[in-house]
Amino acid sequence: MKTVATKRADIEKNLKSKNGRKVLEAAAYCVLGFVLSSCYVLEIASPFSISVISVSKKNNFVYAAAGSAFGYLVFCNDSFARYAVAVLITALGTLALSLSQPKRQALYPMLLSFMALASTGAVANLRAGEPPAAYMQVFAESLLGMGGAFFFFRALGCDFRRLRLKALSISDLTCLVVSASIVLMGLSRFTVAGFSPARMLAVFAVLLTAHYGADRLGLILALVLGFSLGIESGSTVFLAGAYAFSAMLASLFCSVSVWGAAVSFFLGTALFCAASGSAAGLFIAVESAAGAFLFAVIPPSAAKKIEEFFHDGADIAPDGSLRQSLVVKLRFASSAMNNISESVNEVREKINEVNAKNAEKMRSELTEQEYISREIINEKTNEIRMLASDQFFSIADMLSDLAREFDEAEYFDNVAAGRIRRLLGEYEIYPRNISVIEDKFGRMRVEIMTAGRDNTASRPEIQKQISKICGRYFEKCRVAHFREDSMITFTERPNYSFEIGFAQHSAEGKLCGDTIKTVNDGRGRSILIISDGMGRGGRAALDGAMGAGLLSKLLCAGFGFDSALKVVNSALLVKSNEESLATIDCACVDLFTGRVDLYKAGAPATFILKNGRVEKCELTSMPAGILRGIEFAKRTAVLSSGSIIVMVSDGITEAGGEWLPAMLKCFEGRTPQEIADSVLNEALKAVKGKKEDDMSVIAARLNTL
Repeated sequence: MKTVATKRADIEKNLKSKNGRKVLEAAAYCVLGFVLSSCYVLEIASPFSISVISVSKKNNFVYAAAGSAFGYLVFCNDSFARYAVAVLITALGTLALSLSQPKRQALYPMLLSFMALASTGAVANLRAGEPPAAYMQVFAESLLGMGGAFFFFRALGCDFRRLRLKALSISDLTCLVVSASIVLMGLSRFTVAGFSPARMLAVFAVLLTAHYGADRLGLILALVLGFSLGIESGSTVFLAGAYAFSAMLASLFCSVSVWGAAVSFFLGTALFCAASGSAAGLFIAVESAAGAFLFAVIPPSAAKKIEEFFHDGADIAPDGSLRQSLVVKLRFASSAMNNISESVNEVREKINEVNAKNAEKMRSELTEQEYISREIINEKTNEIRMLASDQFFSIADMLSDLAREFDEAEYFDNVAAGRIRRLLGEYEIYPRNISVIEDKFGRMRVEIMTAGRDNTASRPEIQKQISKICGRYFEKCRVAHFREDSMITFTERPNYSFEIGFAQHSAEGKLCGDTIKTVNDGRGRSILIISDGMGRGGRAALDGAMGAGLLSKLLCAGFGFDSALKVVNSALLVKSNEESLATIDCACVDLFTGRVDLYKAGAPATFILKNGRVEKCELTSMPAGILRGIEFAKRTAVLSSGSIIVMVSDGITEAGGEWLPAMLKCFEGRTPQEIADSVLNEALKAVKGKKEDDMSVIAARLNTL
């Protein structure tokens, strides 16, 4: 016989399984459809159940439709036929959208909800011979259903894997609050002896947010909840003003005590209930008292955790002036470098004019050998001046990249940085600098600079504590060593991971002319690089290693692809007197979104295997090291979980790349390493008995974490 602990463990295991999650999700949609069908606006319209069906993901629209239909049968006897048809139309429309697989956006469910409610309402009014005012009510209900679809769509699309709601953007948080308020509106119809637990929960939530979060958030929540719960019935419309006024009173007494906030909120609500003269006023006053009492008796241990959860960095010192000052200085320095480069170019052109005139005058005085030597010297000197100008341009671009990076940071969390410094002090670690940075996409990273090669701050137990302080899950830290310092970077854990495999073949000796680099830039991006040096053997290997090595270091340092390529190009141009070039192929994958940016400088096509189809991404460009002003050819694609990207050097495609797409279609179930090995082996078979070139393959699969 199983013990209670064993049974609990079995239940948790089933819930965590894939089938268990599907059952729970289906049940949630069914219950949500049922609850929202009871959600009447001013007791004349019930549109929000239709909204839920239209935004249901995968096959859950079936369960949402079933719950909605049953709910309309229970709560809307008079209008059941009309709403049942609206449910059917919405379910069929959602099925059509899921089969056609358009780009997922809020517009489609919004239009579907509007059309289902408007068409059925208009037909029902037409058959009943209703006056024009009834058509206006149908139009208003359709707009409410359309708005509900928007808020539900955005709420379901939020990333709930963050540790705190503060990590969500303001727009996502607003949509979550409005969606939750609509659900509470539906739940408020379910009463116990006339009392609504949903309204009591609303009072508790408002007081909790106002006291432990921020006054403005408490007022916003009070307005949203008061409006949504108030429009349910004509007798409760006063709730919008009652909750807002009471929340304002509570925020004034929050500094006194929790009892002061609770009592002031109850008194404010009771005043509105008495003034309304409504029969529901007594019940609402009692519900307000119950919610306020629950808030006041929260245990101190729970209160501390709630306060940590709601902490939003309100006491962070303003960083705008410092950051903007730094951005302005970097941009000014970038502009100055551009001016210097232009000046060097102007001087070079004038010197060339003077040299040309002098050469013409002295042509008769010089022998043929002297004249040729002089021209060679002038040409070499001119090349040096051009490269100097290019270097100034490259420095200008790098400074501009740094300015953009600082400008895109949402803020520097000085409070979290101070807490991390105190934490490290407990371990007797005293870093030189700590930066906690959140970018414009809401992604956070922590940068800790230590003296010498001190990596103590990278210990797992310290990382766990830093995650708690920042309220985010972090990946395993990345350590970079400089001359006298070390930089330890904790990056927020992304939504995806990359599984990478690669294979190489050297056509001449042990040195392969291709170089493969796979790096993570510490900002949630994985970068794959293949650099193919000209020719074969040691010299090609040197060019390839130089191109890939320089590029990867510059990208990890935070510079952009274009400015990094200019530096690589200049380095290859000045490497030797002989011709020296390398093709560069890069794929930069954002592990938060799945977006991949392809950058090519003379590189062959890249292949993307997604949903059983192979897409060939081919771009025309010049290799680095052959001419000045080389630029990447660029293309963007979006990967989904399970998508595979395959990058190859020209040794593979020269073997006859027409077989590659057909071969890749059969590889969806294989590991990236197996794919890379198979592609290389097939290419070697294709060139058997022919002149070989160096060959390289990178295969990578995007997986959900």
